[in-house]
Amino acid sequence: MADGYQPAQGSTLDRDSTTLSRHVLQQLQSFGPDAQDLSALMNRIALAGKLIARRLTRAGLVEDALGFTGRTNVQGESVKKMDIYANDVFISVFKQSGLVCRLASEEMDEPYYIPENCPLGRYTLLYDPIDGSSNVDINLNVGSIFAIRQQQGSDLDQTASDLLSSGRDQIAAGYILYGPSTVLVYSIGHGVHAFTLDPSLGEFILASENIQIPAHGPNYSVNEGNFWQWEESLRDYIRYVHRHEGYSARYSGALVGDFHRILMQGGVFLYPGSVKKPEGKLRVLYESAPLAFLAEQAGGRASTGTQDILDVVPDKLHARSPLVIGSTEDVSLVESFIKEGQREKSAASV
Repeated sequence: MADGYQPAQGSTLDRDSTTLSRHVLQQLQSFGPDAQDLSALMNRIALAGKLIARRLTRAGLVEDALGFTGRTNVQGESVKKMDIYANDVFISVFKQSGLVCRLASEEMDEPYYIPENCPLGRYTLLYDPIDGSSNVDINLNVGSIFAIRQQQGSDLDQTASDLLSSGRDQIAAGYILYGPSTVLVYSIGHGVHAFTLDPSLGEFILASENIQIPAHGPNYSVNEGNFWQWEESLRDYIRYVHRHEGYSARYSGALVGDFHRILMQGGVFLYPGSVKKPEGKLRVLYESAPLAFLAEQAGGRASTGTQDILDVVPDKLHARSPLVIGSTEDVSLVESFIKEGQREKSAASV
């Protein structure tokens, strides 16, 4: 019997045809309803990413793409026009999905309900539509962060109280990085995988599988402009990296871009609380918990400095937390400075 046909470019073509939706089904090793749902959800997120990427590439040419709207969001932050556009994109994309009943975003005071989806749609999308939007007007990296949860209970009173649970209830999380290329990174609890948008195909194609954060890395990413607003223990950590060789400061002002560097190269990203605002700035549900999910799946860690981020239970939809995320050794080093600071405080108060 003649040997079976073997395509000359088999491995290359197989890689090029590994789209996001196909990869989700392969990860779950199933074509069942739940797997199909997750694949469809990821396809919708990818479509939102394509629409936002297209808008960003033309931001200087399109009317009302740059600048501020003149209003503030629930966080008390000035809202950029791209924030509103990106938020509306996610809503529009999921309206006809039949899968998502609620969308919760840091740009909206309350969750957005899609009544026509709610009888069947048992999923909730939580997202930060544009992270680092201050970078848009100067053409630097920005991103979108997302997480998917299954709805618990009927939520008839529309309080979305079931979302006030730990990040370990996330069934998927990821981000889209808009830069020289558009990259989508996701996990459904089976490792972390990166896809690059091929504009000629209009598809996100597999670029890296089973990404692992190095146990230690050279990068530390933090806004040192806030140095004098931190607890002394965090200032001691910064003094430590200043005195020791092998550390490089890398901070862009966009969480997604800074975390992507840490994911690929190792190191640590810090956004600590301040003396006046110990709760920090980053939102648990829309930023800290989704990235913590990715970090743990990639063999790294994410902490408040004293507690694993994925164990944090928010007390409200827009609850905040400090964030220390990245390589296991580097996160542990930061925690050691914080613990030492707490020990010294306790000793001084005795």
